[in-house]
Amino acid sequence: MTHPDFLWRDPDPKPAYDVVIVGGGGHGLATAHYLARDHGITDVAVLEMGWLAGGNMARNTTIIRSNYLWDESAALYEHSLKLWEGLSDELGYDLQFSQRGVLNLAHTLGDVREGRRRVNANRLNGVDAEWLDAAEVAEFCPIVNVSGNARYPVLGGTLQRRGGIAKHDHVAWALARKADACGIDLIQGCEVTGFEIAHGRVRAVETTRGRIAAGKVALAAAGHTSVLAAKAGLRLPLQSHPLQALVSELLEPVLGCVVMSNAVHVYVSQAHKGELVMGAGIDPYNSYGQRGAFHVIEAQMAAALELFPIFSRARVLRTWAGIVDVSPDASPIIGRTPVDGLYVNAGWGTGGFKATPGAGWVYAHTIARDEPHPLAEPFALDRFTSGALVDEHGAAAVAH
Repeated sequence: MTHPDFLWRDPDPKPAYDVVIVGGGGHGLATAHYLARDHGITDVAVLEMGWLAGGNMARNTTIIRSNYLWDESAALYEHSLKLWEGLSDELGYDLQFSQRGVLNLAHTLGDVREGRRRVNANRLNGVDAEWLDAAEVAEFCPIVNVSGNARYPVLGGTLQRRGGIAKHDHVAWALARKADACGIDLIQGCEVTGFEIAHGRVRAVETTRGRIAAGKVALAAAGHTSVLAAKAGLRLPLQSHPLQALVSELLEPVLGCVVMSNAVHVYVSQAHKGELVMGAGIDPYNSYGQRGAFHVIEAQMAAALELFPIFSRARVLRTWAGIVDVSPDASPIIGRTPVDGLYVNAGWGTGGFKATPGAGWVYAHTIARDEPHPLAEPFALDRFTSGALVDEHGAAAVAH
Protein backbone atom coordinates (compact mmCIF):
# COMPACT_ATOMS: atom_id res chain seq x y z
CA MET A 1 0.00 0.00 0.00
CA THR A 2 1.08 3.59 -0.60
CA HIS A 3 1.08 6.11 2.21
CA PRO A 4 -0.63 9.31 1.00
CA ASP A 5 2.57 11.28 1.62
CA PHE A 6 4.71 8.93 -0.49
CA LEU A 7 5.54 9.71 -4.12
CA TRP A 8 5.37 6.07 -5.22
CA ARG A 9 4.40 2.60 -4.00
CA ASP A 10 6.80 0.12 -2.39
CA PRO A 11 5.50 -3.16 -3.86
CA ASP A 12 6.70 -6.73 -3.51
CA PRO A 13 7.94 -8.21 -6.78
CA LYS A 14 5.50 -10.20 -8.88
CA PRO A 15 6.52 -13.64 -10.21
CA ALA A 16 6.94 -12.33 -13.76
CA TYR A 17 7.12 -9.16 -15.88
CA ASP A 18 7.34 -8.35 -19.55
CA VAL A 19 10.44 -6.23 -18.87
CA VAL A 20 12.78 -6.17 -15.88
CA ILE A 21 15.13 -3.17 -15.63
CA VAL A 22 18.13 -3.71 -13.38
CA GLY A 23 19.14 -0.40 -11.83
CA GLY A 24 16.92 2.19 -10.21
CA GLY A 25 18.94 5.29 -11.06
CA GLY A 26 18.23 7.98 -13.61
CA HIS A 27 18.66 5.82 -16.69
CA GLY A 28 16.60 2.92 -15.33
CA LEU A 29 13.77 5.23 -14.27
CA ALA A 30 13.85 7.17 -17.54
CA THR A 31 13.74 3.92 -19.50
CA ALA A 32 10.69 2.79 -17.53
CA HIS A 33 8.99 6.14 -18.12
CA TYR A 34 9.51 6.07 -21.88
CA LEU A 35 8.55 2.40 -22.15
CA ALA A 36 5.18 3.38 -20.71
CA ARG A 37 4.77 6.72 -22.44
CA ASP A 38 5.97 5.88 -25.94
CA HIS A 39 5.43 2.14 -26.24
CA GLY A 40 2.55 1.33 -23.90
CA ILE A 41 4.64 -1.20 -21.98
CA THR A 42 3.75 -1.01 -18.28
CA ASP A 43 4.26 -4.60 -17.08
CA VAL A 44 7.70 -3.51 -15.94
CA ALA A 45 9.77 -3.85 -12.78
CA VAL A 46 12.71 -1.63 -11.90
CA LEU A 47 15.00 -3.49 -9.50
CA GLU A 48 17.32 -1.50 -7.27
CA MET A 49 19.92 -3.14 -5.02
CA GLY A 50 19.85 -0.26 -2.53
CA TRP A 51 17.41 2.63 -2.50
CA LEU A 52 15.97 4.35 -5.53
CA ALA A 53 18.47 6.76 -7.13
CA GLY A 54 21.00 6.10 -4.36
CA GLY A 55 23.93 5.37 -6.67
CA ASN A 56 25.47 7.73 -9.20
CA MET A 57 22.21 9.66 -9.49
CA ALA A 58 22.82 10.98 -5.98
CA ARG A 59 26.59 11.33 -6.44
CA ASN A 60 27.07 13.36 -9.62
CA THR A 61 27.76 17.04 -10.27
CA THR A 62 24.51 17.60 -12.24
CA ILE A 63 26.05 19.22 -15.33
CA ILE A 64 24.03 19.14 -18.56
CA ARG A 65 25.50 19.92 -21.99
CA SER A 66 25.58 18.53 -25.53
CA ASN A 67 28.79 20.02 -26.99
CA TYR A 68 30.47 16.72 -27.85
CA LEU A 69 32.83 16.48 -30.80
CA TRP A 70 31.68 13.63 -33.04
CA ASP A 71 28.43 13.61 -35.01
CA GLU A 72 27.12 10.49 -33.28
CA SER A 73 27.71 11.83 -29.78
CA ALA A 74 26.44 15.32 -30.54
CA ALA A 75 23.20 13.91 -31.98
CA LEU A 76 22.51 11.77 -28.91
CA TYR A 77 23.39 14.41 -26.30
CA GLU A 78 21.59 17.17 -28.19
CA HIS A 79 18.45 15.02 -28.32
CA SER A 80 18.79 14.59 -24.58
CA LEU A 81 19.24 18.35 -24.03
CA LYS A 82 16.09 19.06 -26.04
CA LEU A 83 14.21 16.59 -23.83
CA TRP A 84 15.61 18.33 -20.74
CA GLU A 85 14.16 21.62 -22.00
CA GLY A 86 10.61 20.28 -21.72
CA LEU A 87 11.04 17.69 -18.98
CA SER A 88 9.75 19.70 -16.02
CA ASP A 89 6.45 20.36 -17.80
CA GLU A 90 6.18 16.78 -19.03
CA LEU A 91 6.74 15.26 -15.59
CA GLY A 92 4.77 17.93 -13.74
CA TYR A 93 7.64 18.52 -11.32
CA ASP A 94 10.12 21.37 -10.92
CA LEU A 95 13.50 19.87 -11.84
CA GLN A 96 15.30 23.18 -11.20
CA PHE A 97 16.72 22.96 -14.71
CA SER A 98 18.86 26.06 -15.15
CA GLN A 99 20.38 26.85 -18.56
CA ARG A 100 23.09 29.12 -17.17
CA GLY A 101 25.78 28.19 -19.71
CA VAL A 102 28.75 25.82 -19.68
CA LEU A 103 32.16 27.42 -20.20
CA ASN A 104 35.16 25.23 -21.14
CA LEU A 105 38.43 27.13 -20.63
CA ALA A 106 41.46 26.96 -22.90
CA HIS A 107 44.92 27.44 -21.37
CA THR A 108 47.30 26.38 -24.17
CA LEU A 109 47.47 26.76 -27.93
CA GLY A 110 46.48 23.11 -28.16
CA ASP A 111 43.39 23.83 -26.06
CA VAL A 112 42.54 26.76 -28.34
CA ARG A 113 42.79 24.66 -31.48
CA GLU A 114 40.72 21.86 -29.96
CA GLY A 115 38.12 24.32 -28.65
CA ARG A 116 37.70 26.09 -31.97
CA ARG A 117 37.45 22.74 -33.73
CA ARG A 118 34.72 21.63 -31.36
CA VAL A 119 32.79 24.89 -31.80
CA ASN A 120 32.83 24.41 -35.57
CA ALA A 121 31.83 20.75 -35.28
CA ASN A 122 28.98 21.64 -32.91
CA ARG A 123 27.64 24.33 -35.23
CA LEU A 124 27.70 21.93 -38.17
CA ASN A 125 25.55 19.58 -36.07
CA GLY A 126 23.07 22.28 -35.05
CA VAL A 127 24.42 22.48 -31.50
CA ASP A 128 24.82 26.00 -30.08
CA ALA A 129 28.46 26.85 -29.49
CA GLU A 130 30.59 29.98 -29.26
CA TRP A 131 34.28 30.78 -28.98
CA LEU A 132 35.15 33.47 -26.40
CA ASP A 133 38.51 35.19 -26.17
CA ALA A 134 40.03 35.95 -22.76
CA ALA A 135 38.31 39.33 -22.44
CA GLU A 136 34.94 37.79 -23.33
CA VAL A 137 35.53 35.02 -20.77
CA ALA A 138 36.13 37.69 -18.11
CA GLU A 139 32.95 39.50 -19.15
CA PHE A 140 30.85 36.31 -19.06
CA CYS A 141 32.31 35.02 -15.77
CA PRO A 142 33.99 37.91 -13.92
CA ILE A 143 35.39 35.83 -11.05
CA VAL A 144 37.60 33.67 -13.31
CA ASN A 145 41.28 34.57 -12.98
CA VAL A 146 42.33 35.77 -16.45
CA SER A 147 45.52 37.43 -15.21
CA GLY A 148 48.60 37.00 -17.36
CA ASN A 149 50.44 35.96 -14.18
CA ALA A 150 48.30 32.86 -13.73
CA ARG A 151 50.11 29.53 -13.82
CA TYR A 152 47.66 28.42 -16.50
CA PRO A 153 46.68 31.65 -18.30
CA VAL A 154 43.17 31.73 -19.79
CA LEU A 155 43.49 32.12 -23.57
CA GLY A 156 39.76 31.77 -24.25
CA GLY A 157 37.03 29.19 -23.98
CA THR A 158 34.06 27.51 -25.59
CA LEU A 159 30.57 28.38 -24.39
CA GLN A 160 27.31 26.47 -24.72
CA ARG A 161 24.66 28.85 -23.42
CA ARG A 162 21.93 26.18 -23.38
CA GLY A 163 23.96 24.01 -21.03
CA GLY A 164 23.53 24.16 -17.29
CA ILE A 165 22.46 22.12 -14.28
CA ALA A 166 19.38 20.45 -12.77
CA LYS A 167 18.50 19.12 -9.32
CA HIS A 168 19.33 15.41 -9.48
CA ASP A 169 17.02 14.34 -6.62
CA HIS A 170 14.07 16.08 -8.24
CA VAL A 171 14.78 14.34 -11.55
CA ALA A 172 14.77 10.91 -9.89
CA TRP A 173 11.64 11.62 -7.84
CA ALA A 174 9.74 12.97 -10.84
CA LEU A 175 10.62 10.02 -13.08
CA ALA A 176 9.82 7.52 -10.32
CA ARG A 177 6.46 9.13 -9.58
CA LYS A 178 5.51 9.13 -13.25
CA ALA A 179 6.53 5.50 -13.76
CA ASP A 180 4.68 4.40 -10.63
CA ALA A 181 1.53 6.20 -11.79
CA CYS A 182 1.61 4.02 -14.92
CA GLY A 183 1.64 0.84 -12.79
CA ILE A 184 5.36 0.12 -13.08
CA ASP A 185 6.77 -1.58 -9.96
CA LEU A 186 9.78 0.14 -8.37
CA ILE A 187 11.35 -2.50 -6.14
CA GLN A 188 14.08 -1.41 -3.72
CA GLY A 189 16.40 -3.60 -1.68
CA CYS A 190 16.40 -6.18 -4.47
CA GLU A 191 19.85 -7.29 -5.61
CA VAL A 192 20.19 -9.35 -8.78
CA THR A 193 22.37 -12.37 -8.02
CA GLY A 194 22.16 -14.22 -11.33
CA PHE A 195 20.34 -14.86 -14.56
CA GLU A 196 18.44 -17.87 -15.80
CA ILE A 197 19.43 -18.42 -19.42
CA ALA A 198 18.11 -21.25 -21.60
CA HIS A 199 18.91 -21.90 -25.26
CA GLY A 200 20.73 -18.58 -25.53
CA ARG A 201 17.84 -16.51 -24.18
CA VAL A 202 17.35 -14.90 -20.77
CA ARG A 203 14.29 -16.29 -18.98
CA ALA A 204 14.48 -14.84 -15.49
CA VAL A 205 16.57 -12.97 -12.95
CA GLU A 206 17.55 -14.45 -9.62
CA THR A 207 17.36 -11.90 -6.83
CA THR A 208 17.63 -11.60 -3.07
CA ARG A 209 13.84 -11.39 -3.12
CA GLY A 210 13.33 -14.49 -5.23
CA ARG A 211 13.18 -15.52 -8.86
CA ILE A 212 11.49 -13.10 -11.26
CA ALA A 213 10.64 -14.32 -14.75
CA ALA A 214 11.16 -11.77 -17.51
CA GLY A 215 10.41 -11.49 -21.20
CA LYS A 216 13.27 -9.03 -21.51
CA VAL A 217 15.98 -7.84 -19.10
CA ALA A 218 17.61 -4.41 -19.42
CA LEU A 219 20.81 -3.61 -17.54
CA ALA A 220 21.18 0.01 -16.38
CA ALA A 221 23.48 -0.22 -13.37
CA ALA A 222 26.28 2.19 -14.34
CA GLY A 223 29.60 1.12 -12.77
CA HIS A 224 28.22 -2.26 -11.70
CA THR A 225 26.95 -3.24 -15.15
CA SER A 226 30.07 -5.25 -15.95
CA VAL A 227 29.61 -7.25 -12.73
CA LEU A 228 26.01 -8.05 -13.67
CA ALA A 229 26.92 -8.92 -17.26
CA ALA A 230 29.56 -11.35 -15.99
CA LYS A 231 26.77 -13.23 -14.18
CA ALA A 232 25.21 -13.72 -17.62
CA GLY A 233 28.49 -14.94 -19.09
CA LEU A 234 29.37 -11.66 -20.83
CA ARG A 235 32.63 -9.75 -20.48
CA LEU A 236 31.98 -6.10 -21.24
CA PRO A 237 34.82 -3.71 -22.23
CA LEU A 238 34.31 -1.48 -19.20
CA GLN A 239 36.47 -0.28 -16.33
CA SER A 240 34.94 1.18 -13.18
CA HIS A 241 36.70 3.97 -11.28
CA PRO A 242 35.81 6.23 -8.35
CA LEU A 243 35.09 9.80 -9.40
CA GLN A 244 35.33 12.33 -6.61
CA ALA A 245 33.30 15.44 -5.99
CA LEU A 246 32.90 17.89 -3.15
CA VAL A 247 30.70 20.75 -2.03
CA SER A 248 31.49 23.88 -0.06
CA GLU A 249 29.52 25.50 2.68
CA LEU A 250 26.58 27.64 1.54
CA LEU A 251 27.58 30.92 -0.09
CA GLU A 252 25.82 33.91 -1.57
CA PRO A 253 25.47 33.69 -5.40
CA VAL A 254 28.92 34.26 -6.91
CA LEU A 255 29.11 31.88 -9.89
CA GLY A 256 26.36 32.19 -12.47
CA CYS A 257 27.54 29.52 -14.93
CA VAL A 258 29.36 26.18 -15.09
CA VAL A 259 33.13 26.42 -15.58
CA MET A 260 35.25 23.49 -16.74
CA SER A 261 38.99 23.22 -17.32
CA ASN A 262 40.81 20.17 -18.62
CA ALA A 263 44.25 21.63 -18.01
CA VAL A 264 43.83 22.39 -14.31
CA HIS A 265 41.45 19.49 -13.86
CA VAL A 266 38.37 20.87 -12.18
CA TYR A 267 34.78 21.77 -13.00
CA VAL A 268 32.67 24.03 -10.82
CA SER A 269 29.09 25.20 -10.54
CA GLN A 270 27.04 26.76 -7.77
CA ALA A 271 23.93 24.87 -6.72
CA HIS A 272 20.59 26.53 -6.14
CA LYS A 273 21.05 26.43 -2.37
CA GLY A 274 24.43 28.16 -2.64
CA GLU A 275 27.08 25.48 -2.23
CA LEU A 276 29.91 25.25 -4.75
CA VAL A 277 29.87 21.83 -6.46
CA MET A 278 33.25 20.68 -7.75
CA GLY A 279 34.38 17.64 -9.68
CA ALA A 280 37.82 16.41 -10.66
CA GLY A 281 39.43 13.56 -12.55
CA ILE A 282 38.84 9.90 -11.87
CA ASP A 283 41.08 8.04 -9.48
CA PRO A 284 43.35 5.92 -11.69
CA TYR A 285 42.66 2.62 -9.94
CA ASN A 286 39.63 0.36 -10.43
CA SER A 287 37.34 0.30 -7.42
CA TYR A 288 33.74 0.19 -6.23
CA GLY A 289 34.49 2.19 -3.09
CA GLN A 290 32.31 5.29 -2.94
CA ARG A 291 35.03 7.41 -1.44
CA GLY A 292 38.09 9.10 -2.85
CA ALA A 293 41.72 9.76 -2.08
CA PHE A 294 43.03 12.88 -0.34
CA HIS A 295 45.62 13.69 -3.01
CA VAL A 296 42.87 13.98 -5.65
CA ILE A 297 40.82 16.30 -3.42
CA GLU A 298 43.93 18.40 -2.73
CA ALA A 299 44.70 18.75 -6.44
CA GLN A 300 41.04 19.50 -7.15
CA MET A 301 40.94 22.37 -4.63
CA ALA A 302 44.28 23.72 -5.83
CA ALA A 303 42.90 23.78 -9.37
CA ALA A 304 39.77 25.59 -8.21
CA LEU A 305 41.86 28.24 -6.45
CA GLU A 306 43.98 28.67 -9.57
CA LEU A 307 40.86 29.59 -11.52
CA PHE A 308 38.94 31.33 -8.72
CA PRO A 309 41.13 33.06 -6.10
CA ILE A 310 37.89 34.35 -4.55
CA PHE A 311 37.19 30.81 -3.26
CA SER A 312 40.22 30.82 -0.93
CA ARG A 313 38.11 31.43 2.19
CA ALA A 314 35.39 28.90 1.36
CA ARG A 315 35.25 25.77 3.52
CA VAL A 316 34.72 22.25 2.20
CA LEU A 317 31.52 20.80 3.60
CA ARG A 318 31.73 17.19 2.40
CA THR A 319 33.31 14.97 -0.22
CA TRP A 320 32.17 11.75 -1.88
CA ALA A 321 32.75 9.55 -4.92
CA GLY A 322 30.58 7.92 -7.55
CA ILE A 323 31.51 4.89 -9.61
CA VAL A 324 31.94 5.67 -13.30
CA ASP A 325 32.08 3.03 -16.00
CA VAL A 326 34.46 3.95 -18.80
CA SER A 327 34.61 2.22 -22.18
CA PRO A 328 37.74 2.16 -24.37
CA ASP A 329 36.48 5.04 -26.54
CA ALA A 330 34.82 7.05 -23.71
CA SER A 331 31.42 6.56 -25.33
CA PRO A 332 28.41 4.60 -24.06
CA ILE A 333 27.32 1.08 -24.96
CA ILE A 334 23.60 0.85 -25.78
CA GLY A 335 21.77 -2.06 -27.35
CA ARG A 336 21.37 -5.79 -27.57
CA THR A 337 23.85 -8.33 -26.26
CA PRO A 338 24.74 -11.83 -27.54
CA VAL A 339 22.16 -13.19 -25.06
CA ASP A 340 18.68 -12.87 -26.59
CA GLY A 341 16.40 -10.66 -24.56
CA LEU A 342 19.27 -9.12 -22.58
CA TYR A 343 20.09 -5.45 -23.25
CA VAL A 344 22.81 -3.16 -21.99
CA ASN A 345 23.03 0.58 -21.33
CA ALA A 346 26.41 1.40 -19.80
CA GLY A 347 29.80 3.01 -20.35
CA TRP A 348 28.63 6.60 -19.89
CA GLY A 349 31.60 7.54 -17.75
CA THR A 350 30.87 11.05 -16.50
CA GLY A 351 28.17 11.69 -19.11
CA GLY A 352 25.38 9.73 -17.48
CA PHE A 353 23.38 12.47 -15.77
CA LYS A 354 23.26 14.80 -18.76
CA ALA A 355 22.10 11.89 -20.93
CA THR A 356 19.32 10.76 -18.57
CA PRO A 357 16.24 11.50 -20.71
CA GLY A 358 17.95 10.82 -24.03
CA ALA A 359 19.39 7.50 -22.88
CA GLY A 360 16.02 6.44 -21.49
CA TRP A 361 14.32 7.41 -24.76
CA VAL A 362 16.62 5.41 -27.07
CA TYR A 363 16.95 2.48 -24.65
CA ALA A 364 13.17 2.13 -24.34
CA HIS A 365 12.88 2.11 -28.13
CA THR A 366 15.60 -0.54 -28.41
CA ILE A 367 13.92 -2.76 -25.79
CA ALA A 368 10.38 -2.36 -27.10
CA ARG A 369 11.24 -2.97 -30.76
CA ASP A 370 14.25 -5.26 -30.29
CA GLU A 371 16.22 -3.08 -32.66
CA PRO A 372 18.48 -0.11 -31.97
CA HIS A 373 17.13 3.40 -32.10
CA PRO A 374 18.96 5.25 -34.93
CA LEU A 375 20.58 7.57 -32.40
CA ALA A 376 21.88 4.59 -30.42
CA GLU A 377 22.98 2.45 -33.36
CA PRO A 378 26.58 3.80 -33.47
CA PHE A 379 26.99 2.82 -29.80
CA ALA A 380 26.33 -0.90 -30.20
CA LEU A 381 28.56 -3.39 -28.43
CA ASP A 382 29.91 -4.80 -31.69
CA ARG A 383 31.81 -1.59 -32.49
CA PHE A 384 34.65 -2.95 -30.39
CA THR A 385 35.09 -5.80 -32.85
CA SER A 386 34.28 -3.84 -36.03
CA GLY A 387 36.60 -0.98 -35.10
CA ALA A 388 33.93 1.72 -35.65
CA LEU A 389 34.78 3.52 -32.42
CA VAL A 390 33.38 6.90 -31.35
CA ASP A 391 36.41 8.32 -29.55
CA GLU A 392 35.22 11.07 -27.18
CA HIS A 393 38.17 11.16 -24.79
CA GLY A 394 38.82 14.80 -25.67
CA ALA A 395 35.23 16.06 -25.45
CA ALA A 396 34.23 13.90 -22.48
CA ALA A 397 35.75 16.71 -20.36
CA VAL A 398 37.90 16.54 -17.28
CA ALA A 399 37.17 13.15 -15.84
CA HIS A 400 38.19 10.62 -18.48
